[in-house]
Amino acid sequence: MKIAQIAPLAESVPPRFYGGTERIVSYLTEELVRQGHEVTLFASGDSQTQAELVPITDIALRLDPKVVDTIPYHMMMLEQVRRRADEFDALHFHIDLLHLPMVQDFIGRTVTTLHGRLDLPDLRPFYRTFPEHSLVSISDHQRLPMPPVNWGGTIYHGLPADLLAPQIGKGEGYLAFLGRISPEKRPDRAIRIAARSGMKLKIAAKIDAVDRAYWEKEIAPLIDRYPNVEFVGEINEQQKAGFLGQASALLFPIDWPEPFGLVMIEAMACATPVIAFRCGSVPEVVEHGVSGFIVDSEDEALAAIAALPHLDRAGVRGAFDARFTAQRMAEDYVALYRGLPDARIDPAWRRRHRDPEAPLQIVA
Repeated sequence: MKIAQIAPLAESVPPRFYGGTERIVSYLTEELVRQGHEVTLFASGDSQTQAELVPITDIALRLDPKVVDTIPYHMMMLEQVRRRADEFDALHFHIDLLHLPMVQDFIGRTVTTLHGRLDLPDLRPFYRTFPEHSLVSISDHQRLPMPPVNWGGTIYHGLPADLLAPQIGKGEGYLAFLGRISPEKRPDRAIRIAARSGMKLKIAAKIDAVDRAYWEKEIAPLIDRYPNVEFVGEINEQQKAGFLGQASALLFPIDWPEPFGLVMIEAMACATPVIAFRCGSVPEVVEHGVSGFIVDSEDEALAAIAALPHLDRAGVRGAFDARFTAQRMAEDYVALYRGLPDARIDPAWRRRHRDPEAPLQIVA
């Protein structure tokens, strides 16, 4: 198939540091290319891909201090997509909602993956206005706040199987927290759990400007209070394997309707169990007693830490291999693309489209 992938412009594809959506777009794009599809990626100019790259901006918008408003740049991208839309058998958007009014002429070849939370009050009337557009959820729980829409399916995220090597040994015996410093991610819970367990906690996280006050008022004082807590800061992709793989467990003590939680499967890929609070997608991602433990309180998290020696780390990696590889993710999306009402899956049509004078070829 000839497939367009349309990415957000805030980060490059893949992102240099934090950027879950852009990371998934990268994994999907590269796997589709590996499987033999013709893929065009609309993204920032500093993106790296084996697909055809259509650069909309020189660099990711988050890295450009001159950018004040990101919407004009996304409108520029949508105009590029509109001009080339007839080239593609399927068009896959990852930019939430800006494009929906602009794709009506080719809506039957279009799908959008919703990567964020959907419980915001302004979203229900918006999606009620566009009930025919094919949407993909990244967990079943993510769908719950939505009005009736055209769900194409739930497709869980996946990682390249060789991206993060499993580390089956005991490692360094610390607990890991990886993500953002924000109230809904509950780093305060992670710190209290580690303090009560007596284990070392390493926090690798970015601090957005909007969360700076929370960091300074709530989290930094807690880190100063407990000598067993180390703040590592934001880490890159190359550092993740060591950070997660050497941990006894990943703490995922969230307090919000997490749409998926990419860090959970990153830990699993490293053969590191996940101790996660029962919120959002967690029960769909973590297999209790196999890839980690699902808990409802800090007391239960302490009990899960005590039970970690009974988990087989090879089994944690096995759970990842069975459910969360990029190969499985790409195959699921290709099946979805081919099922779109106006998807072009006829090779003869594509040959004629490229060369209208080309004769029909009969294949025995």
